[in-house]
Amino acid sequence: MKTLRFSAPALALAALMAAAPLAQAQSLADGSAQRPLRVLLIPADGGTESGTKADYAPIFNAITRSTGLHFQLTVGQSYGAVVEGMCNQLAEVAFLGPVSYVQAHERQCAQLLAVGVQKGESSYYAAMFAKADSPINSLADLKGRRAAFGDVNSASSFTFQVASMLKDGMNPAKDLAAMQLTGSHASSLAALVQGQVDAAALSFDSFDKAVRQGAVDPKSVKVIFKSEAIPYPPLAMNTKLPEPLKATLKQAFATVHQAPGVTPDMVRGYGGAKLDRFDTEFSEEQFAGPASKLSLLTDEIKGEILDKAAQR
Repeated sequence: MKTLRFSAPALALAALMAAAPLAQAQSLADGSAQRPLRVLLIPADGGTESGTKADYAPIFNAITRSTGLHFQLTVGQSYGAVVEGMCNQLAEVAFLGPVSYVQAHERQCAQLLAVGVQKGESSYYAAMFAKADSPINSLADLKGRRAAFGDVNSASSFTFQVASMLKDGMNPAKDLAAMQLTGSHASSLAALVQGQVDAAALSFDSFDKAVRQGAVDPKSVKVIFKSEAIPYPPLAMNTKLPEPLKATLKQAFATVHQAPGVTPDMVRGYGGAKLDRFDTEFSEEQFAGPASKLSLLTDEIKGEILDKAAQR
């Protein structure tokens, strides 16, 4: 895969600067109380300590109780910062989106740890929402309209929606009246609710979380696009971890739902949703879909999109 325009030296340096305060890349931690395993989380739902971090704290606390391993959870400032953090030895474990996982895996920084299973499935869906009373009913209706997307490295708040537009002959940078790159699913939905845009790209999991929190009335919006199934956002391990520690982590996540003292309410994943369990045998091949969508977004198109989003 070609180097992406938004991974140019200046932007890569910015991502590293964002990740650098999180930890020092002297050596990988061992999971002791003195050197807890550093966990970086993509800011899928706003990046706040009470948001994305709260989604995953219960499961890591449960792993600590079942194994004695200690963790330090931090929310990255962007999807790119989390990828850079993994690839520069700033983290041992990360929660990534499917596309950001593909990026880290292709750089040989990350390998699968576990994928959530919800109602027997390890998949989720990207969507595009508009106001319920809007005349917009499809992606094609977005021509000449304003739209909000999340992070350019996000599968379900950017990649799948934009790739579908491109496949249908649309170029968002040329066909949309305006674009916002808000950085998170929650911020894109907020832009729609507040009337700043005519449509917003986010996942159904993030939408459901917003409904639970009272951030949006589900009757006030409608779905104008739903993607095919996407592999559930994975937990990944740094490839440089010792093999025995990798094996311990995999075993812990595979059985945590059955561990003493662990209640079903503790087994949570993306968007804070309750999970049946974690699948540690999920196949790498199942991420071919996100990889293929990512390949549609050429350097030229992404450059045009970034330029469009910068316009005010």
